[in-house]
Amino acid sequence: MQSSLKALLKELEAFGRQHDSASAEHGSRMLNITPDTGEFLTVLIRATGATRILELGTSNGYSTLWLAEAAGSGAVVTTVEFSPQKTALARTNFARSGLQERIRQIEGEAGAYLAGCDDASVDLLFLDSERRAYTDWWPQLARLLRPGGLMVVDNAISHAQELAPFMQAVREQGGWSCSLAQVGKGQFMAVKH
Repeated sequence: MQSSLKALLKELEAFGRQHDSASAEHGSRMLNITPDTGEFLTVLIRATGATRILELGTSNGYSTLWLAEAAGSGAVVTTVEFSPQKTALARTNFARSGLQERIRQIEGEAGAYLAGCDDASVDLLFLDSERRAYTDWWPQLARLLRPGGLMVVDNAISHAQELAPFMQAVREQGGWSCSLAQVGKGQFMAVKH
């Protein structure tokens, strides 16, 4: 990783912590992944060779930059964010990173975006968005992930109760191998057979 990108990630990590500690409103908080989660995603992307990555929940782009750097040139990270303010902030951070050619930003509601995705069009799916919506999105998520593709869900330990119905739905689906990693705030992973 280039030193300029490392510096930007450290800056965004600090900004997220400071901003979130001063903001009482959940919707305006950055809610970034932890640095060890970024490292974990890097290992997963490089191990799987994922080049078509979909992230739901961009925020200020911190996690997107980890994904885009790990995927390498020629890869595309599509990231979906509902908040226009966060989308604009992320756009600025992507331009600063030099990785913007690998990133496709979508501003809008994730469920509507998912409905328009092609079957088996995603190698790796990273969920860090509206957790209560995941169960409703599940049929679309399962459809768009390719066989052998990997889904990673952040906050699986920190918000275990909230994510329990979704994780149960995935485990009961059949045709998926699942695991829970104690990295960051907890990463629920599922590989499609």
